[in-house]
Amino acid sequence: MMRSLAAFGPAFRRPPAFFRLLTALFVAIVLAGCSSLSEQADPTAGWSAGRLYSEAKEAQADGNWDTAAKYLEKLEARFPYGRFAQQAQLELGYVYWKANEAGSALAATDRFIKLHPNHPAIDYVYYLKGLINFNEDLGLIGYISDQDLSERDPKAAREAFESFRELTIRFPDSKYVPDAIKRMDYLVNALAQQDVNVAHYYTRRGAYVAAANRAQYAIKTYPRAPAIEEAMFILVNAYDQLGLIELRDDADRVMRQNFPDSRFYQTGLERKSPWWKLW
Repeated sequence: MMRSLAAFGPAFRRPPAFFRLLTALFVAIVLAGCSSLSEQADPTAGWSAGRLYSEAKEAQADGNWDTAAKYLEKLEARFPYGRFAQQAQLELGYVYWKANEAGSALAATDRFIKLHPNHPAIDYVYYLKGLINFNEDLGLIGYISDQDLSERDPKAAREAFESFRELTIRFPDSKYVPDAIKRMDYLVNALAQQDVNVAHYYTRRGAYVAAANRAQYAIKTYPRAPAIEEAMFILVNAYDQLGLIELRDDADRVMRQNFPDSRFYQTGLERKSPWWKLW
């Protein structure tokens, strides 16, 4: 039969007042110790929103982008509804980008556009998003060889173009539009050259149908790009190799009308590969 704990004597009765007091003091000491350790681990504990932002700006001025990002992250996390939080969100994209964290930078710009579509500086955010994709890191080989944008994966170039296009359409009076237009022109030329590079690759592999199709796509999509001269010659050559005489003659006539002094008539499709391409 179960017996009450009180039946075993005073030791099992309710703790005396002094014991409860001792327990409370022990808990207080432990919590104080944890608080002290927390402050040592994070020296920004207790900082105001203004101080976090001020320190972030100072870190940016010194080029300490990782430190600036940490301060802005803490600011947004601790004061999500304060007047500094929105500014932190606005600046994080640029700070991440300067810290060579392109993925985080793009995520920050997309988030800001979603949260603040009517912000006075939204045109800047679209421009920044375009710049991040435009200057996508090439890696070691690209850095050493000064690789051209036309030789990169076109995904970033297309996304950069779309960001710049959105800027010019939605904010035609923005101060960022003139530079965005220049970059769009370059991107169009680069994207055209990428398609021509693919057509040239198919030509070297003897895949003349694929070469003709890719050259036609470049001509129709980017009719004013400088790379169209080479695309036309690839098309003439592909039709010739395929024995499509009428199509070859039509393409050749168009090319001679538009590029009467084309260098490809003398050099053909020979290219000098960059020195870093060893195969």
